[in-house]
Amino acid sequence: MRQKYAEYLKLNKNLFLSIVVAVIVSAVSAQLLAEQEDYLNSSYTLLVDLVVFYSTFGVLYYVDNRKKYLTESGKIDSPRLRKDLLKIITSVGSGEIVYIAIRWYLQYYLLTINYEPYAASIITHVISAMVYLVIVNLGVKLTKLYKDGT
Repeated sequence: MRQKYAEYLKLNKNLFLSIVVAVIVSAVSAQLLAEQEDYLNSSYTLLVDLVVFYSTFGVLYYVDNRKKYLTESGKIDSPRLRKDLLKIITSVGSGEIVYIAIRWYLQYYLLTINYEPYAASIITHVISAMVYLVIVNLGVKLTKLYKDGT
């Protein structure tokens, strides 16, 4: 049972660190794109955000789980890896759909009411990330990614 909670903590640590890195980079990119139209700034910033988030998350998730899918002989347990990847992609993907919609709309709105681009990016990122984390954790629970302490 404790292993199950340790896995949730590792996942949330990876998500949180990835979000922090993405917040910083997307705020800088939003400010660098300040001269663009609001809808372009929102779109480009979201694209940068997603690339940075998934790159960071992918590396962190791999580092934390690289030994989890090895058999005793040292080979990769492909069926288990595929099954778990499908569950994590389903959980993260469902959260991402909501995240993208909230993030883009809120940033666009804040830019249209004359918020500084970096501030609009940070505010919308934090709000969207909170919703995202809830959805991902619900998805992980519903798909039973960490059932039986695995």
